[in-house]
Amino acid sequence: MRSISLYTEEIDDLKEAADELFAQAEGFDLGRSTMAILFTEEDTDYPGLYAVLAEKWKFPIIGCTAMAMFTGREGYCSMGISVMLLTDDDCEFSVGMTEELNIDNHRELIKEKYEEVKSGLSSEPKLVISYSGMVTEEYNVAGDDLVNTLSNVCGGIPIYGATASDGFSFNGFRVFCNGSLTRNGLVMAVISGNISPKMVCVNSIENKASFSYEITESKSNMVYRVGNGRFLDTLKKEGMEADKTDVLGDYILSPFMVSIDKGNGDSVEVARNLSILNHETGAGSFLGVMPEGSILTIGLLNRSDVQDSVDKAFDVMFKELAASGNKYRTLLCTSCVARFLALASKPEAEAETYKSRLPEDVTLMGLYAYGEFCPVRGNKTGKEYNMFHNFTFTILAL
Repeated sequence: MRSISLYTEEIDDLKEAADELFAQAEGFDLGRSTMAILFTEEDTDYPGLYAVLAEKWKFPIIGCTAMAMFTGREGYCSMGISVMLLTDDDCEFSVGMTEELNIDNHRELIKEKYEEVKSGLSSEPKLVISYSGMVTEEYNVAGDDLVNTLSNVCGGIPIYGATASDGFSFNGFRVFCNGSLTRNGLVMAVISGNISPKMVCVNSIENKASFSYEITESKSNMVYRVGNGRFLDTLKKEGMEADKTDVLGDYILSPFMVSIDKGNGDSVEVARNLSILNHETGAGSFLGVMPEGSILTIGLLNRSDVQDSVDKAFDVMFKELAASGNKYRTLLCTSCVARFLALASKPEAEAETYKSRLPEDVTLMGLYAYGEFCPVRGNKTGKEYNMFHNFTFTILAL
C-alpha cells in the first residue's frame, strides 16, 4: 500500500496548518481509494481543522489525540499535527465511529457500527484500524472489552490501533472521525482488498519485582482481592501508593503483569496499568482485564529495555517482510506512554533507533498511546489473538 506522512507544528492557525499539509502532499498520486489517519495534540481544534482539510480532501479521516507523535522523516514530535495518507487501487476503506461507550452499551454499539461500516465495502474485510478512549472511571469500558468485542463481531480478523492519549491530564484525549469527535467512543477503519497486513508486538519489560499474588476476586478490569486480602490493603502492606484515588500517574512505570488464558493450553502474558483505587471496596481498576486465578506480578521498566525492544520489533518485522516476498511501503507504529516516561530526558531515543533502519521508500507514522491494540501469538499454539496491551511497541506493515 502506498502512503505519505505529513507533519506541521502549527495548531493555532488552522488554515496555515492545512496549507502546510497540502503542500507536503502536492504531487503524491492518489489511487482509487484513499483515507487519512491523523494524530494531534489535545489543544487542537479538530472540528475546525477538519473543516479546512475537507475543502480539499474528499476522503475519510480518522484519528485521535496524542501525547506525542513520531514520523519516519521528523522522528520524535512533541507537538503539532501528523497525518498519514493511505492509498491504493486494489483496496477499499470504510470508516465510522460509535457514540460514547460504557459498560452497558459497548457491545451493542460496537456491533452496530461495525456492521454499518462493513456494509460500505464490496468484499470481505481483512483489517481493522481502530482508536478509542480509555478507562478513567469505573463505568468506562476496559481496553480488553473493547478489543474483544470488536474482534468477535469482525470474526477475528486482525485489529490494530490504540487508545488516545493526552498531555497526562487524562481528560483531554479525544477520538476523531471526519468532522466528529468523542471522548469514550471508538473509531474504526475497515479495509478490504489486496492486502496482507503484518504485525509485531514487543513487550518492554524484561525484569520483575518480588511482588507476586494470585488474583482471588475480580470482575473484568476490577481487582477486589489478591491472596487472602483486599487489593488495596495488599498495596499498603507492600509499601506502595494506596492513599490516592487516581493513581495512573503513580503506577505508570510500575506495570502489573498478568497471564491471560486463551484456551487450548494457550496463554498470553500482558502488562496492565493500575488506574483507580476505590477506598470503600478496596478494589483497583486497571486499564485492561484482570482474570481471577492469574498470578499478579510487577514489572520494572527502564530506558535500555525500551530501546532494545524497538530494535527487537524491527528485527522481527524486517525478517517477516523479507520472508513474505511482498513489497510493504507503509508502517504504522504505536508506543506506550510509559515507554516515553522511561526514556526520561531523552524522549527522542526510540525514534533514533528506528530512523537509522528505515528504508528510504517506506513511510512511517506513530503515536505514544495509553494502550495498544495488536494481535499477539499464544505461548503454545502460535495462534494469533487480538489483544489489548500496555507497555508495548507495535508495528503494522501494509
